[in-house]
Amino acid sequence: MIMVPCLFILHDFFLFLNCFAALPVMQVTIDITRQQVEKIFGLDEYWCQCVAWSTTGTQKSQKAYIRIAYLRKNFEEEPQGKEVALDQEVLLRCHPPEGVPQAEVEWQRNEDVIDPASDPNFFITTDHNLVIKNARLADTGNYTCVAKNIVARRKSTSATVLVYVNGGWSTWTTWSSCSAVCGRGWQKRSRSCTNPTPLNGGTSCEGQNVQKSACVATCPVDGGWSEWSKWSACGADCSMWRTRECTQPSPGTGGKECQGLDLQSLNCTSEQCPQSECTTTHILLTYSSIHGAEDVALYVGMVAVALCLTLLLIVVVLVYRRKKEGLDADVADSSILTTGFQPMGIKPKNSHLLTIQPDLTTTTTSYQGTLRSRHDAPGKFSMTNGPLLDPLPNGSHTLHNGKLNSDPAEFVSRLSTQTYFKTLPRDVANTSYGTFNFLGGRLTIPSTGISLLIPPEAIPRGKIYEIYLTVQRKEDLRLPLAGCQTLLSPVVSCGPPGVVLSRPVILSMDHCFDACLDNWAVRLKKQNYEGVWEDILLMGEELVSEPYYCQLEAETCRLFSEQLGTFALVGESLHMGAAKRLRLVLFSDAYCSTLEYNIRVYCMDDTQDVFKEVMQMERQLGGRLIDEPHVLLFKDSYHNLRLSIHDMPQAHWRSKLLAGYQEIPFYHIWNGSQRYLHCTFTLERLSLSTCELTCQLCVWQVEGEGQSFSLDFNIAKVTFLLMDSNATALAGPSAFQIPYLIRQKICSSLDAPCPNGADWRMLAQRLKLERHMSFFASKASPTSVILDLWEAQHFHSGNINQLATVMADIGKQEAMIFLVSDGEC
Repeated sequence: MIMVPCLFILHDFFLFLNCFAALPVMQVTIDITRQQVEKIFGLDEYWCQCVAWSTTGTQKSQKAYIRIAYLRKNFEEEPQGKEVALDQEVLLRCHPPEGVPQAEVEWQRNEDVIDPASDPNFFITTDHNLVIKNARLADTGNYTCVAKNIVARRKSTSATVLVYVNGGWSTWTTWSSCSAVCGRGWQKRSRSCTNPTPLNGGTSCEGQNVQKSACVATCPVDGGWSEWSKWSACGADCSMWRTRECTQPSPGTGGKECQGLDLQSLNCTSEQCPQSECTTTHILLTYSSIHGAEDVALYVGMVAVALCLTLLLIVVVLVYRRKKEGLDADVADSSILTTGFQPMGIKPKNSHLLTIQPDLTTTTTSYQGTLRSRHDAPGKFSMTNGPLLDPLPNGSHTLHNGKLNSDPAEFVSRLSTQTYFKTLPRDVANTSYGTFNFLGGRLTIPSTGISLLIPPEAIPRGKIYEIYLTVQRKEDLRLPLAGCQTLLSPVVSCGPPGVVLSRPVILSMDHCFDACLDNWAVRLKKQNYEGVWEDILLMGEELVSEPYYCQLEAETCRLFSEQLGTFALVGESLHMGAAKRLRLVLFSDAYCSTLEYNIRVYCMDDTQDVFKEVMQMERQLGGRLIDEPHVLLFKDSYHNLRLSIHDMPQAHWRSKLLAGYQEIPFYHIWNGSQRYLHCTFTLERLSLSTCELTCQLCVWQVEGEGQSFSLDFNIAKVTFLLMDSNATALAGPSAFQIPYLIRQKICSSLDAPCPNGADWRMLAQRLKLERHMSFFASKASPTSVILDLWEAQHFHSGNINQLATVMADIGKQEAMIFLVSDGEC
């Protein structure tokens, strides 16, 4: 038997044909090259046949068909990686390499063969493309197209398919209870980006995760008694009675019930009353008829004398206690309590409001705005609650009209010897201090917006404290900030810490954010004795039971604090809509004698203390302010700040800046690591006679909105920077607009609840402070806290007439609380 195989061969290989014949055994081999075959038969396929012959005859084998087979290496089209959303259709294309016979195609995911029959989510088209009908998280992986025929097996490069999930908001939680116990407060609700949670690089949810809404909590109303009814007729039991009801007003919203009796009885005489039951009444009646009206007058006089003696005894005790407490000689003259208080010019019928006439007949020394330390001052420093300052030497510090005679450098040097105060700055220009007693006072750091109000009675009677106020430099005190947190205020220290206060002081300082708590989570931080910063308050969620409370205004924060220390506001943006206020300030050299001219553009937080520091530095450098400061909102968008100058007259000026703009990195501005940043634009004038410069300064965040400011000034005009030199310390009545006695009368009139609401609550509403109603209600004297806040807000610009008008509108004239006679003064 003769057998010849049928072969497929590759190009450029030899063709080997073996032929086996029957007995006798014979093997024939022939080598034929591709070129030989193609030369004779061309490129078409052909066949070969083995023929064996002998004397017995000829035998032919079957035909062996020769076909050319191959599979090229490179795919004509390979699959490409994709990022697709969940449930999205995915198409992966694959065009296998050229081959003979034509290659078969299969798909693999992570080296495992995909079988559309077992997983109907996959489908392979007739042109070898893979379709994923609905992308699932499990479909994330590396996909490979595999081509094969009888010659070879080829794999494409892997294509990564990433199935991501965009975040979705959960449903809103229910609104929280109102933060205020009484009056206007806030309530909030939240949602989370968990429906679904973003995966594999999916986008986070857009919008707010916290919503706040104003709410009004019904204030508790304490019950009030109605008028007594008329006495009833005398009954058979020889008594009559009268009643009253707790209806003016009725207690509500958790208010207190009326205290006292609702029924009164009294013995009486009547024809219906038996003689035996009314013996006492008849005796009194007989006695009264015998002695007549003269005896009644005598008894009334005796009662009046007893009352006078009691009042006199009370006055003697009070005078003795006051002398015991060591009250200053100057303070003993009550005329100081009316210093600087002028009558108001409102309606004629109310001309007496908020007016005190000084006692011109007094023989004591009149107060001239001076508070001197007593000779026994060292004995007054009985403070043991913390590391306090050393007591003052006799007469070493005297405050005249709010100004200290002693050298401020001496105070700072003495302050630095204390263990706790070694970390405080030595900057005398940014430190204020003074000596205060129970009359209180005020400390101010000029041109910084920072002040400390010490209300009357905040310092216990008999105590004298030496108190300081200073602002820290960012370079001296690095505040730990995490994530997207940023410093929103100066770092302010007041002390000494540990002093005992009877009521909160008010620390005022600027801030530089948009004051919208929907965009921010703002925390008040305080540095403890170990130097560690602690969160003590979250803005908008203040608790009236805590020793700290903040009143936020458009550009100022006022902190009520029962403890002194080092404070700062730190904010964390809730979304990219949050913005800080930046102040752009332009300076140049006061004199320019060369062709080059430099413009320095400072970018700083919009707080007065930073502006003052830059002004001081430029004054030392001989700089001049060439334009009004501009305010720019800098958003939490991770984009840098770019500045450029345009539209200069080309005939007279040209810029020497090679780039088209200068850029300040986002994080340098946002985290506040540097106190102020600036860039310098160097311009060149073509002639020394050119003095006028007009141009446009453009400032913008990358991919954000920008602002353009026009500059037009004369570089030859010399201007000097002036600094504010206001008084830094005021003690006693000169620190307040409302006289002490007037203040006491206002408090005694408005602290007591009034049925028609004409009390401290109406005062808070008229002064637009109703948001803090719960805080005021938690204090022993709500009116005094409201007046403290008014003093802190209106020290420089307050209109005492307007406050008097508010008091008149409340309707308290009938109590004559504003009218104080000369004798009372």
